[in-house]
Amino acid sequence: MGEEEEEAALRVCRSKSLYRYNGMNLLKETSSFEAEFAEFLGVPYVVAVTSGTAALHTALSALRVGPGCEVIVPAYMWVAVIAAVVNLGAIPVLADIDETFCLDPTDVERKITPRTVGMIAVHMSGAQADIVRLSELAQRRGIFLLEDCAQCVGGAINGRRVGTFGDMAIFSFQMNKNMSSGEAGAVVTSNEVLYRRSVASHDVGYSRSSTDELLMDDHESYGWGRGGRLDELRASILRVQLRRLPGTIARMHHSKYRIRQWIETHPGVSSRRVVDPSGDTGCFLITIFPDAETAHAVNDRLRVLGITSVSAETSNVILEDYGMHIYYNIPALVRKVGTDNRGSPWTLAENQDSNYSYTKGACPQADNLFERSQLLAIPSCLTGSDEDEIIEGFKEAMNSVFPLRYA
Repeated sequence: MGEEEEEAALRVCRSKSLYRYNGMNLLKETSSFEAEFAEFLGVPYVVAVTSGTAALHTALSALRVGPGCEVIVPAYMWVAVIAAVVNLGAIPVLADIDETFCLDPTDVERKITPRTVGMIAVHMSGAQADIVRLSELAQRRGIFLLEDCAQCVGGAINGRRVGTFGDMAIFSFQMNKNMSSGEAGAVVTSNEVLYRRSVASHDVGYSRSSTDELLMDDHESYGWGRGGRLDELRASILRVQLRRLPGTIARMHHSKYRIRQWIETHPGVSSRRVVDPSGDTGCFLITIFPDAETAHAVNDRLRVLGITSVSAETSNVILEDYGMHIYYNIPALVRKVGTDNRGSPWTLAENQDSNYSYTKGACPQADNLFERSQLLAIPSCLTGSDEDEIIEGFKEAMNSVFPLRYA
């Protein structure tokens, strides 16, 4: 954040027009951001919304998810992914992850049933899912693919941006993301009907014309809106943040791979598999240790050495302790808590054949990785001396834990 963001916010305040569709002196910041973000991604349609969670609800509504539907979700995600499925009356089906720390295509195929309508592939912790294989699988099995790019804004595979491989994609611009206005999100698609449905869902239930008039006779899209429209104030900040994004990613990527380069010289440790390192946004470093005891010992030593912060969201943490990013750390999921006093969606007649367990053990590959992997956040403001300090911290921590020492 800097003076450009301040001036953008002041410009909107001075206009006295903070609502996107009309005002005394409407600056059209939201529609401008949508157009600029669409150009950045290389897609025709973007709908700006109030949060990543709102984006998930909007996209799944456009895809007509509801009771009787199963949606495959990864064991490693953020709780909002599952909440969106549940809130629409559908059943989330957990699938395992592989060493990309994203959906394992092989396990996804095992989890497809006649009730499966789609999957949500989450590009977790700054790097890409194996989205080409997942896209091919979705097309072959006739289910939708929704990409969750909340933690991978600006990521790419062979030059193609994440968010452009599936039927739809969502983004988040919350405070911990690669670009931020505090809270906001976006829905992305190349399908015009899904776009119109998204506009309707995020608004008052009806799509809009090119002049923002409500289209009351658009029978393919109208329904019930959720009021997730993004305001002009946050959109103005996002326009500046989007311009900053390539530089932000470049700094994080440089820091991550400098630290990772040393870590990979140690035979007792491995790093997550990254589908395309050049398209990794670099905002998190995941290291995998031989066992849970070693992982905790290294992590504890790093904390003693000061490689930490007050929040797990911006610090280093063993993944099994990473809160509601881990499926079995979500009490409402484990206990199948409903959205009403009937216990919906778990007790709905339409979902009676979808009976799944969400307790620890449901995804054994993920469980194994969670207990012996460490997540380290990589800020975009690290200096060379900061990087040196982290590397020296890893050296000392790992040399104190592993019997074989390295200079």
